Amino acid sequence: MDQPWTPRPKPEQPVRLERRVEFADYASNRAFLDRLNDFCEQQGRYPDISFGRTYVNITLRAEGEGEALSDADHTFAAAIDGLLS
Repeated sequence: MDQPWTPRPKPEQPVRLERRVEFADYASNRAFLDRLNDFCEQQGRYPDISFGRTYVNITLRAEGEGEALSDADHTFAAAIDGLLS
């Protein structure tokens, strides 16, 4: 089950966004990770990623240390969502 981006630690003061994406099989997971890698290389921005055979966990932090999330962070998250199609 895919989860939406979740602001952490609190919705009213988010310092990071988290999302878990699940896939039917390893091949689909790997194809997404390859697209995500290419996108991040292109953007020069690298979220924290952990994954297993059929899932990926993504944590996106604000670009500036200790800063709140900005519109640019939400745009970056939406672009990652676009890689799922």
